Amino acid sequence: MMRFLRKQIGIRHSQIGILLILFFLTACQRRTNLQPVRSPGAAGNLQPVPIASSPIATPAPSVTPSVMPSASPSPLPKDRSQNQLALDKLAPDQLVDVQAIAPDIRLDFRYATSNNFLKRAVYPARARCLLRLTIAQRLAQVQQDLRGQGLGLKVFDCYRPLSVQKQMWAILPDSNYIANPARGSRHNRGAAVDLTLVTVQGKALEMPTDFDDFSDRAAQDYAGGTAASRRNRQILRQAMEKRGFTTIVTEWWHFDGPGWQQFPILDHPL
Repeated sequence: MMRFLRKQIGIRHSQIGILLILFFLTACQRRTNLQPVRSPGAAGNLQPVPIASSPIATPAPSVTPSVMPSASPSPLPKDRSQNQLALDKLAPDQLVDVQAIAPDIRLDFRYATSNNFLKRAVYPARARCLLRLTIAQRLAQVQQDLRGQGLGLKVFDCYRPLSVQKQMWAILPDSNYIANPARGSRHNRGAAVDLTLVTVQGKALEMPTDFDDFSDRAAQDYAGGTAASRRNRQILRQAMEKRGFTTIVTEWWHFDGPGWQQFPILDHPL
């Protein structure tokens, strides 16, 4: 009888042992598929969540959109009849030489000489008027409009590298006249132009002040000066606004192209 009981107990012990092994293996398998995460609203309280339910994505590196690299300004053919074919292949934000589109626009780049408030040249001697394609095309339309009045444009400044902007700010850190390079200028985006009116022979028309005059007389609403200077200022403003340009209150010569905010700041050398 005792031998029979020991035999029966031995069989049960074996069965229990097998069951325990199976239970242990099942528990280990479950632990490998779980990871602890903090339960919302219960600091230190951990609950298991399946790994497969929340795949991990690698975060993209942060990018500071302060200064964007620029492609070299696109060369255009000397033959104006071929220009339109070349322009059609360019992106709207491509920098182009304005004189390749409107060669009768005159240039007087003061920053390529010492005749400026910096008292030294910061542009190369043969600096070009570079603007975004869409802005340059609008300026060419202004030139065409003025041609019917026996007038034209003379440009003082177009695209300006950010490195030059920093030099200007170091000399005159006044945001009424010089854009803080930390934020960038409309000129640094290739979307602004400084200019005046000339006759078809190239003679400059009288304006309330010279270019880069940092006084109240340079303001768009300045009521002093001669009647002729105020009239010429108004002709220029109306011609530019007709083609979508906008001005600023402190400088009669400065005009921004529409959508200038969408263009990145550049530091491409002239």
